[in-house]
Order: sequence, then structure tokens, then C-alpha cells
Amino acid sequence: MFRYGLLLFLWMLAGCVYAQGSSDRVLKIVVPFGPGGGSDFLARLIAPKLSEALKETVVIDNRPGAGGTVGTDFVAKSAPDGQTLLLSDSGAYAISPALYPRLSYGPKDLAPVINLAIFGNVLVAHPKLPANSMSELLALEKAQPGKLSYGSSGNGASPHLTAELFKTATGIRLTHVPYKGSGPAINDLVSGHIDLMFTGYATVSGLIKSGRLKPLAVTSQQRLPSLPDTATVAEAGFTGFSSYISQGVFAPAVTPKERVQRLNREIAAVLRHPEVLEKMRQSSLEPHENTPEQFGSWLQAQSQQWAKVIREGGITPD
Repeated sequence: MFRYGLLLFLWMLAGCVYAQGSSDRVLKIVVPFGPGGGSDFLARLIAPKLSEALKETVVIDNRPGAGGTVGTDFVAKSAPDGQTLLLSDSGAYAISPALYPRLSYGPKDLAPVINLAIFGNVLVAHPKLPANSMSELLALEKAQPGKLSYGSSGNGASPHLTAELFKTATGIRLTHVPYKGSGPAINDLVSGHIDLMFTGYATVSGLIKSGRLKPLAVTSQQRLPSLPDTATVAEAGFTGFSSYISQGVFAPAVTPKERVQRLNREIAAVLRHPEVLEKMRQSSLEPHENTPEQFGSWLQAQSQQWAKVIREGGITPD
């Protein structure tokens, strides 16, 4: 165990700083979660080639805490010179301001740079749950009202809000069991302690392939290429239903537009690099090219959707 811990520590230490550029400029990418999650994976994936493109040293700075708001607040209050960036899921911008009424930053304090990847959730169930589709799930709940449970990575997290949106759209009654992170929730789902969970496909792809979990529906507007036989929630009769997760890059507000545009171009080019593209697709992620303006418009729509869910559901953080 000691040897494993030492190797992990050395890997994390080595991964914190990437190639020294020819200039003295340092670009800090803040990840508002601990090492090993989706945001951290993407930050470490793009950092080396972004360093080469910008000719700047790129440093990964993990600043977890309070659902990602600690690291996000740090970036929002950093100098707007384009040398400190946030790489996070869209919740930092589109969910947290509505969820935390006393949050020390708001969307106006962040400048969208680029949406790296966007993907729907998948609704997964324990294999022994006697339902294999949306219609069968709704019939099961009708026969056993109030007995089905679902897990999430915590109150106000994207999986929780997706489930609340799903409950409103379908009329299904589910009992929420919040966990401190998706890992414990998935473990309890596999063990049969809870019945259902919404999560990103990449998180549970191995468990689905091994038969330890089964997919019932996806929340994107189109079926996932990795799950061609699993219908969308909209296809099951709930037209217009959609819920997405995204991983994006943000800068402090009033960062010069020229710097934001250059970062957008260079990061988009990194995402097209064959090595980066292959590693993303191995994790069931597809790059999502877009301009800062397009990303900003998408975030505004997401903010409105989730603020409504939070308000109507009376949802509060852990």
C-alpha cells in the first residue's frame, strides 16, 4: 500500500506542472475538484499540448471544496489577464449561483472560453430491478408507488437536478438518497442498496459492459453512439426532455477579448489532435467545438433551466 501511495503521489506531483514554454509566462488551470475526476482528467489531458501551443508553462491547481465553488471563486477574483483559468463542469456557472444564495461570485464574474465536451446522462439501474425500459420503469413505479430510490453525488449536483427534472416530466415518484460524491452512490447502486441513478456514461461504461448495471434511458436529444439500443427519455414519450453535462473553460470577467479568443482557438486545436481525441473517445467523450459567444448562450439557457428546477423543487445544498 505504501508503494502504491508513493507512486500515486509522485504521479500527481509530476502532473502538476507541464512543459516549460519559451517565455516566462505561466498559465494556471484551476480545477475546483480533487484529482481523478472528469474535470481533472481533461485539464491534464490538454495541458501539455496547450503549453506547446502557447509557449507558456501550464500549471494544474486542484482547489476542491463546497461543490466546486472554492476554486471557482478563486478564479473569479483572479487578475483578468488570461493567465488563470477555470476548468470545470458547467454547474459552477449554471447551477451554483442559484443553489447557493450567498455565493461570493456570479455568472457575471466569469468569461466563458470554450465548451470542451457536452454529453447527456444515462439512467442506470441495478440488474435485478424488474424494468428494462422507460415504460417498464413507469409501470413498476405505478404498481409500487414510492418504493423506488435513486442516488446522486449530492444535493444540487447535476445528477440530482436531472432526476428532479425527470420526476416533474414523468410524474414518477422516487426517493432521493444523496451521497458525498458519485463513487459511493455508484457503489451502493451496484450493491443493490438503491435502485437507480443518473450519471455520465463514461463513469459507468465499464459497469454496463460487465452487466453490473443496466441502462434504461439517456437524457440527450439523440441516442448515445455507445448505447444505440437505449432510447432517450424524449423518445419514451416525453418530448423536449433533455439534460446535459458539460466540461468547459472559463476566465475571469473582463479578461481581454483577444486573449479569450486565442485561448478558444488553441484549446480547440488541442482537442483535434489525434492523441487527445483518441483519449477523449476512450472515455466516451466527444469534443464540442464552439466560440466563447456560443458557449455563453448555451450556459445562459442552462442557468435558466436549472434555476427553475432548484426554485420549484425547493432544493438546497448539502
